[in-house]
Amino acid sequence: MKKITTNVYVESELSVCNSSCVVTKDGVVVIDTPMVPANAKKHAAAILKFGQVRYVINTEPHGDHISGNCYFGGTHIAHDGTRDAILASKVEDIKGMLQMISPGAALDNDFRYRPSDITFSHRLTFYLGDHSFHLFNMPGHSPHQIAVYVPEERIIFTSDNISRGLPFFRQALPAEWLKTLKELQKFDVDYVVPGHGDVGDKSCITEMQKTVSTWINTVKEAIAKGMTLKEVQQKVTMHKQFPDLPRDERTTGVVSMNVTRLYEVLKK
Repeated sequence: MKKITTNVYVESELSVCNSSCVVTKDGVVVIDTPMVPANAKKHAAAILKFGQVRYVINTEPHGDHISGNCYFGGTHIAHDGTRDAILASKVEDIKGMLQMISPGAALDNDFRYRPSDITFSHRLTFYLGDHSFHLFNMPGHSPHQIAVYVPEERIIFTSDNISRGLPFFRQALPAEWLKTLKELQKFDVDYVVPGHGDVGDKSCITEMQKTVSTWINTVKEAIAKGMTLKEVQQKVTMHKQFPDLPRDERTTGVVSMNVTRLYEVLKK
C-alpha cells in the first residue's frame, strides 16, 4: 500500500481497481475491494495492522470494485443501485472476469457476493473518530457512481469517473459524466484518487474532462455525417484521437463497446 496522507493508504498493485483505506482513531474505512480472492485476503490482512475495519464503501456496481467484499468485515455502504447489482450478480460473472483479467486466479470456498448494509440515493454523511465521510451520487461511468470526500485529509475518491487509461462507457451517461467532472473541480482537495491508476491532484480531473469530451465529440461527428452504428463500430477506432491506444483484441473490443453505447445514447 502506498501512503498518500498521514491517514490514507491506496493499494493499486493487488487489485484491478484502486482499493483504499482511511485510518481513524476509531477504526478503518475501506473504499472498494480487490476482485481476485487471494489478493483481497492479503489486502484485508494488511489493513488489520491499522485497526478494525468499521466500514466498507463501494463506489460503483462493477465486479472489479465489489467482488472482494466478503473478505472484509464492518458495515458495507453503497448506492442503492450498487446493492441491487450485487444482489443480481452471478458466480459465473466473476469467474469470467477473473479469467480475462487475471488468468489462473480462482474463487475459494469463502467467496460469496456480500451486499451493502446501508444504501443511499443522493447523499450520505457519516463520522468515525475525528474524520467525516461525505458520499455523493455522481453519475457518469454508470448511473450509480459515488464520490467519497474526506475533508480532514483533503482528498476525494472519484470511482471510475476518473480512470487512468482506457475509459469504459458500457453503462455510461455521457452528459452526466461531463457534469460530474465539472462538479468534482469544485472540491477543495490536494489529492484525487481515481478508480484505476496513480493518485493525482485536480489536474487529473481536467485530463479526464478532455478524454470524455473527445470520445463524445468523435461519435457526435460520426452521427452528424450520417454514419450507421455498424459503420461507427467498423471505422471509429479512436487511434487518431489517442495515438498510444493499444491495438490488441481486448482494446478493440472495449472501443467497439464504447462507441456503441455513445452512439445509442447520443442518437436519441
